Amino acid sequence: MRTSRALAKSLKKNASTFGRVIHSMISNSTQGLSSRQLYIFRNLLWATSKHDVYLMQNYSVMHWSSILRRGKEVLNVAKPIIPTLKYPGSLAQTLSRVQISSMVVRDNLLVAGGFHGELICKNLNQAGVAFSATVTADDNAITNAVDLYQSPTGLLRILTANNDTQVRVFDAENFACLNRFSFSWSVNNTSVSPDGKLLAVLGDSVECLIADPQSGKVIGNLKGHLDYSFASAWHPDGRILATGNQDKTCRLWDVRNMSESVGVLKGQMGAIRAIKFTSDGRFMAMAEPADFVHVFDAQSDYTKGQEIDIFGEIAGISFSPDTEALFVGVADRTYGSLLEFNRRHYNPYLDTIF
Repeated sequence: MRTSRALAKSLKKNASTFGRVIHSMISNSTQGLSSRQLYIFRNLLWATSKHDVYLMQNYSVMHWSSILRRGKEVLNVAKPIIPTLKYPGSLAQTLSRVQISSMVVRDNLLVAGGFHGELICKNLNQAGVAFSATVTADDNAITNAVDLYQSPTGLLRILTANNDTQVRVFDAENFACLNRFSFSWSVNNTSVSPDGKLLAVLGDSVECLIADPQSGKVIGNLKGHLDYSFASAWHPDGRILATGNQDKTCRLWDVRNMSESVGVLKGQMGAIRAIKFTSDGRFMAMAEPADFVHVFDAQSDYTKGQEIDIFGEIAGISFSPDTEALFVGVADRTYGSLLEFNRRHYNPYLDTIF
């Protein structure tokens, strides 16, 4: 891991390249955060506030407090996981020694997917695990992505994307499987538009699909990428979808006209494995498999930005809900760490004075 001084030099270099520094590093924590095999799908880090971050450490999901400067285990998946909620016909079953491949934390609900098709759901304000099960018996069943979204009627849903070509929708209250959609290739990522009416489906194909999240019916096909896709995110206005691909680009699509992408953002060395927007839509961050995180100013039509050059495999990126912090997880057996960058604010009037 680079020292804070080296990272500061990198940020200064990036400022001269792109204009102004958007986020500046304020914290580099390595205590208790070293991890292994976190870098498969880059969805193992979630910030629920500027001071609360959830991330993986070996077989544990940890809660990191930036105020207390320490972590606390909230879920141990090496031990037997016994679900507390069981209904007639429920898929719930006891699991043990789960290797987590993806996770999401939102609305006090932690959802994690495993390398063998496992699904684990835990209410953060309650003891124990609410639901756990293996959702597929397929040999190639890794859970590539999990997500939480609100349906058009306001109900919370769980979305899973697996290598068995299936996308599954679960009720977040009783964890019943509501829908199952099949595709012709392994699904690496899914995301639902802010209004809950459009579902982006990406995977081992050069095409990215737009489907109806209620029926699974494909209603759009986004063509332009040259390789397999791994990440997607919706702008909060619901009009722009960003997709990340093995061809080292992130494409921006206006879903009102899906005939071609409206922008192409290039990485440095590798595939775009993670994409996140701030809640106000002002900034978009995208992460490569290692070493580079790119932050773009959406207000400038993505022409201005900042390149954050770190060292190590990237386990995930997450903006805090208040848009003031960007967290980057670095997965390394020796130097695994959590980096915190704070948003910089500029006052044009004061800048002219000083």
